[in-house]
Formats: sequence, structure tokens, C-alpha cells
Amino acid sequence: MALAEEPDPLWEGLLSLHLLQTRDAPLLYGRWRRAAGGCLAPDSHRLRRLAPPRGYSADFLTPSAASAGFAPGVEALLSTPRRQLRTDLTELARARPLPGWARALAEGDPEALNGLAGLVRRHHERFVAPYWTHIRSRVDEARSVATRALSRSGFGGLAEGLHPSVRWTAPVLHIAGPHLEGDLHLDGRGLRIIPSFFCWPGPIVLKDGSLPPVLVHPVTHDPRWLAPPPSSSGTSHQALAALLGKARAAVLEEVAEGRTTSELASRVGLSPATVSHHVTVLREAGLLSSRRIGGAVLHTVTRLGADLLDQGATSGIRPSSKPVVGGGGRPRPWAGGTGGTAVPPRQHPDHPQGDHEPCPSSVLCPESSAP
Repeated sequence: MALAEEPDPLWEGLLSLHLLQTRDAPLLYGRWRRAAGGCLAPDSHRLRRLAPPRGYSADFLTPSAASAGFAPGVEALLSTPRRQLRTDLTELARARPLPGWARALAEGDPEALNGLAGLVRRHHERFVAPYWTHIRSRVDEARSVATRALSRSGFGGLAEGLHPSVRWTAPVLHIAGPHLEGDLHLDGRGLRIIPSFFCWPGPIVLKDGSLPPVLVHPVTHDPRWLAPPPSSSGTSHQALAALLGKARAAVLEEVAEGRTTSELASRVGLSPATVSHHVTVLREAGLLSSRRIGGAVLHTVTRLGADLLDQGATSGIRPSSKPVVGGGGRPRPWAGGTGGTAVPPRQHPDHPQGDHEPCPSSVLCPESSAP
């Protein structure tokens, strides 16, 4: 098992392409769609045929080499073996016949591959690259959460924190969702876990079980990520300082480093119950987010909270030292699984948003790869 070190640019490109073809998650991605021009370029129709918003998307669009960056990923795309091109395009054609240009691509024609690579580059430059700093920050946070979960609670705690649809029952990792079916046996191969900014609404895996296994999962989002920055007037500073008070300001400052409830209580000198109250108020105000990892809850600052802290550095909102504001705190092969022979396909679920009825699936891995 390995946690991705960086965002995967080709996975972000593929999943952003899915979102541009739908109106899913308007609160999170609506402003991004509008800022990016609202619609896809006319010459992107080939990409849309290879990566429809529902159902299977061609596995060769996300080669594992993209873990090293966009350029290595595109080079790997250009070098896709003809056998994989034919396999993936045949799978796509099961749902809907492909146009004539797909024949040249299936044959590995260099001109066809270069044309596809050009489309991938233009899509990345327009829809992904301008937002890379924010994408990386959210992925970094997800990796931090996963690392803490792994150290605290082992792989079970890590799996529990990835997404509500993911459950670990040793030695089987279950992923619930109507878009997944069957079992994937890792057979001694490691599972690479990739947090993704544009993954929505649930985890995704590759269909082809012969490819390096990955589990791509959504990161935690700040719905205000593209909202205009808050006013920086002195009057606003004073009002916010008066609203937060020293206790909540201290909690918010500590959350900037990523803290659990017990850690917060120890750091600011408050009881866990009092800290939980302050955390609830700050979370409802959109200043922090919370995520369960094993038996603990990790709190992290949102963009709005970070903006407030940055402004508060000159307005008195962020305390210059950590005050004690109260008392009461103290400083084989994997076995198991049920079901079919099909390998889980990579696709977005076609159930309506808000439908949480699970369809069981599982990812089976070798015991030697478990932490």
C-alpha cells in the first residue's frame, strides 16, 4: 500500500472532464465551471467519447507514470501498447459504437496518439493547471490525514477515513457503490491510494485488473475555494476579533496545523467538551472542517479560516502566544470477499445525488501488502 505523494495530473484531467459534462456538485464546482468558460472546446469531442461522464472511461488515459508529473504521464500515454488501446476501445464500444477515428487510435497510429496528447495538454492547461496550487493544498491535507490515520489506527483507520463508502474488514477492502461490481485480487501487488480534487462523488478504480492497482478517492472540499476573498478592512478585522474571542482564535490558530480534539484541548488549555463547542461554532462558520480518523477526529482549517488567520496577524485576531484560556484540559493472498468475476470498472455512479443505497464490492489484496 502506498499513499500518492502528489496530485496525479492525468487523473485530475480525466475527472475534471467528467465534471464538465455534467452539472454535478454545483456548490463545489459550479464557480470553477463558470470561471473556466463554462463549456468544453469543440475539438474536445474525442476526449468526451473516450471519457463519458457515466460508465467506463478508457484506462489508458491515466497511466501510472503520471504519478511523476504531467510530462511523464503524457509520454506514457503516447507509448500506450497497442494491445491496451484495443482492449480499452473495445470496452468503450460495448456501451456505444465509436466513430471512425477510433480505428487509427486502436492501431496505435502515431498521428492519432499525438492528436490525443494535444487534446489532453489543452484540457490540462485550461481546466486544471490554473487551479493546481489549490488542488495540491487539498491533496496535501488528505495525505496528512491519511498518514495520521495510518499511524494511529493502522490500515483500518486509514480506510475508514477515505470515504463513507470504504470499509476495511481484514483481509478485504470493501467499496460500496452501484458503479462497482466484482472483486479485484492484488496478488502481491501494492495498492496505490490517490486523493483527487475532481473525484466525485465516490472512489474510483481501474477496470483492467492487469494494470497497477489504484484507488482514487475524493478529498475534503472547502465550498468557498473560488469565492472572492473577504474584505480586509480594519473595521472587519475588529468585528471578527470581537466575534471570535481569544479562545476561538486560539483554537483556530492551532487547527491551522491540523489537530485532533484532544490535541486542541491540551494545546489551548481547555476541556475537550469546551473545545468541541468552539470547533462546532467554527465549523458552522466555514472556518474549519473535521474528519474522523479511526477513533479520533482531525480538524483542519478551510481557505476562509486561513484567510482570516492571515488577516488577523495584523489585527489581533491571531494571538501572538498560545494563551491558557480556561481550565479542565490536559496537556497470503488476501481471502474473503463475495461476488462476481468482473473487475470493478472505473466510472461515475449514475444514481441520483443523495441516493446512498450501497451495492457491495471489494478489493482483495495480498497480506504482504498490508501495513
